[in-house]
Amino acid sequence: MDDFRQARPLILPLSSIPRLNAVLNGTAAAFLLCGFAFITRGRILAHKICMLSAFVCSTVFLSFYLYFHFRAGIIRFGGQGWIRPVYFTILISHTILAVVSLPLILITLTLALRSRFTKHRRIAKWTFPIWLYVSITGVIVYWLLFVAYVPIGAPR
Repeated sequence: MDDFRQARPLILPLSSIPRLNAVLNGTAAAFLLCGFAFITRGRILAHKICMLSAFVCSTVFLSFYLYFHFRAGIIRFGGQGWIRPVYFTILISHTILAVVSLPLILITLTLALRSRFTKHRRIAKWTFPIWLYVSITGVIVYWLLFVAYVPIGAPR
């Protein structure tokens, strides 16, 4: 385990990963919205491409998120006053729904890939808004934590 912590850093500096993760979350949200628009117009292949692209973005995000927090630890919010309860409300709902979304996404994707579209549609009605919320609030959490306020304990 210590070897992993001592390993050479990625080409990407650790401090750049939060911004990359925000881009990945925003891109996933865009793919989700496009995929939804495509399926409502009956454009199944375009829908499939968008949803698989959103899945890839979210998977890459999760990999970088885990790597970042393994290396950087906990980053504390630096905002004070009225913004603290706003930030933590968004963060808590984001975190809980991110945990809920993971199995929903995997089940929804599996059902689609197995051509079980009736069940896929039934669960996708729940998966889509939760996944979209998590992707959008991920960008908001990044902005509040790293851009709008000075984070406590963030790598330089």
